[in-house]
Amino acid sequence: MLDIVKRFFNAALSDGAGAEDRKSGHDARVATCALFLEMARIDDAFTPAETDFILSILKEKYGLSGEHADALLAEAEAERRESIDYWQFARLINENYSIDEKLEIIEILWQIVFVDGKMDRYENYLMHKLGDLLRLTHHQLMEAKLNVLHSR
Repeated sequence: MLDIVKRFFNAALSDGAGAEDRKSGHDARVATCALFLEMARIDDAFTPAETDFILSILKEKYGLSGEHADALLAEAEAERRESIDYWQFARLINENYSIDEKLEIIEILWQIVFVDGKMDRYENYLMHKLGDLLRLTHHQLMEAKLNVLHSR
């Protein structure tokens, strides 16, 4: 199944990019999904609603089929379990995404926080930690939060 995701992202990325660029882009998507999963799991209640929300984001944002989204989720979960910190994920995101793309990721993370209608202290801590790691200001982090709360 992981080969499906790798083939998809290798084909989806520009043909003019080298193999290293394709791998980096793929890894950034896995890193992003790993952060989505970490946020969903941080409160020890990984609900079906959170899983469904993350899968819908993968399908809509990246245009993945259900099979490809499931495979990406599985690969990201494996990476998340093996990681010792968030820096490795944040580094890939910082290297591959613009500030606007990182703000979009932060908004998605806020949406994951509020899937269950509330934010606990662990989710709050992780959001601030990720904001720092993604080199976003406190203002940008709070603006993204307000955007999500106002759109609910």
